[in-house]
Amino acid sequence: MHPNHSKKITTAGLLITLGIIFGDIGTSPLYTFQTILTEGGGVTQELVLGAISCVFWTLTLQTTFKYVFITLQADNKGEGGVFSLYALVRRYGKKLVYPAIIGAGTLLADGIITPPISVTSAIEGLNSVKGMEHVIVPGNNLVIEIVLVILLLLFVFQRFGTKIVGGSFGPIMLIWFSMLAVLGLHQIFQYPLVLKALSPHYGLELLIRHPKGFWLLGAVFLCTTGAEALYSDLGHCGRKNIQVSWIFVKITLVLNYLGQGAWVLLQHTSTLGNVNPFFAIVPHWFLVPSVFIAMAASIIASQALISGSFTLINEAISLNFWPKVTVKFPTDIRGQIYIPSINWILCTGCFLVVLYFKTSESMTAAYGFSITIAMLMTTILMYYFLRYVKHYPLWAVIPILVVFISVESAFFVANAVKIVKRLFFLVFEVGLIFTMYVWYHARKINNRFLNFIDLDEHVPLLENLSRDNSVPKFATHLIYLTKANRPKQVEEKILYSIFSHNPKRADMYWFVHIERTDEPYTMEYGVEELSDKVVRIEFRLGFRVQQRVGLMFRKVVMEMICNKELDVAHRYPTLKKHNIAEDFRYVILEKFLSYDNEFSVREGFILNAYFSMKKLALAEEKAFGLDSSETIVEKLPLLVAPVTKINLQRAYYRIHH
Repeated sequence: MHPNHSKKITTAGLLITLGIIFGDIGTSPLYTFQTILTEGGGVTQELVLGAISCVFWTLTLQTTFKYVFITLQADNKGEGGVFSLYALVRRYGKKLVYPAIIGAGTLLADGIITPPISVTSAIEGLNSVKGMEHVIVPGNNLVIEIVLVILLLLFVFQRFGTKIVGGSFGPIMLIWFSMLAVLGLHQIFQYPLVLKALSPHYGLELLIRHPKGFWLLGAVFLCTTGAEALYSDLGHCGRKNIQVSWIFVKITLVLNYLGQGAWVLLQHTSTLGNVNPFFAIVPHWFLVPSVFIAMAASIIASQALISGSFTLINEAISLNFWPKVTVKFPTDIRGQIYIPSINWILCTGCFLVVLYFKTSESMTAAYGFSITIAMLMTTILMYYFLRYVKHYPLWAVIPILVVFISVESAFFVANAVKIVKRLFFLVFEVGLIFTMYVWYHARKINNRFLNFIDLDEHVPLLENLSRDNSVPKFATHLIYLTKANRPKQVEEKILYSIFSHNPKRADMYWFVHIERTDEPYTMEYGVEELSDKVVRIEFRLGFRVQQRVGLMFRKVVMEMICNKELDVAHRYPTLKKHNIAEDFRYVILEKFLSYDNEFSVREGFILNAYFSMKKLALAEEKAFGLDSSETIVEKLPLLVAPVTKINLQRAYYRIHH
């Protein structure tokens, strides 16, 4: 079940795309040009023209060519993003999991700096309003307090979703981009010679001849930091709407950068001082409205990034890269989710960024490093997509790979000098990547010790136990989650749980298996009756489908009842008389490390970290959408004693007699 993502180009679709996709890259003119000129030292014509040239060709090569034309082709049933791309190519290399994890971790780390830098830049624009020069001073307590309040309200509002205000995002961003174009054109008419900056000659001259030439790429990169969102939010708007609306967005961005450059050149000054060229080109009578429009655009950009972080973590949970934490659905709009733990982690990170850096200028000095890494990881995955999924010839793929690896490596090196200024973020990034690494490898270690046995040999034992009235009934319907891919197999530990110590007698035994597909919205199930007492249900779910096992299991049972394949009120006359359904109990097997286990130092470290994370995460049965009143958690060591057929027969013999 997935919507139509081929989406025709419509006015409404283009408007929605403006509101969802381009917030981050659309607010970059607030700080990008000012940062380039500040880091470049004294203002010169060569610096101004070279800066605009570098910005234009970065938007052309990195954003337009790589993301809009090439990466958007990696359409996984309408979905995009690093995990969607990984799902498409993971069969072609076991090591591809590492680019996916690193790309996702660094992309999430971007979520704690984009909201602060966007909102702070907009608020600092009030400094240009006459009479507020000494009230709104970058870095003073008032500015910090206003930014913190806006960010707090933004994160508090997440729990309610964006259904109410979401419809206004598109029109607001249309006003924003129109304002960028008009302001830029007004300055270009006054200094048309600035248009020559579109030639790559000036960009190359800047990089080669300027004393800080190459290192200015770190500031230039700020103009394309939202490019990854074009692919991550593919599922919200569709490829065609993104590609067409980008034409308009790019024109407005370039016009604004040209306008800022024209204004600077008309000043004939050697330094900017504390003046932001973006707000300097705004007519004084429109300054206050422009600040509020900028503030609205910044909030929309922040909202889009936060929502994207929720989507990314939800996909990570589905692909077993992240602990199973609570995922809520605040509205009935598809794809709109809320993850409380991630929301408040991002909120705390944003607060710390504001309190540590205080000004937008300081924040830009630490911005960009994470995104360059994320883009490099996307490039690696895209190679496998173009080569093995699209079947492009090697002679066509290699030049594309070389161009983007070269460009992004240059940006990475230029941003690497910021590592000292951004040690604060490094802890956050390493923590995210480490969590995904541990969760992925711990599950692989767990699966290595899983032993599956043939159910056909043990179905008679389950039937006999079910009919043995001398054993107290544990539940009418007993449900286990199994990882066995084969319908006739089940884990030894499940039979160990049923037969050993406290035998669990039930009228029906259900084994539920979930298969994750590479498609985002697959929702299918199959039922196989191994006997009148043992039933296996197979769910095939896309990686974006929430694993609400309790709800899905109930729907399957209801369909079986409607088809007269199951009667859940026929065993007890009293229940049947009042049409009361029987009880269903889920058993979650929670593993722990025992002292008898032997692992390597690396495996022991990973598993200890894994089980520590599980304690911090919410209960697993809640993550699967199970009713806690119907669920029991049984603790078993990671390695349980082998449960053979003979052991089970002896266990049954002791129970029966």
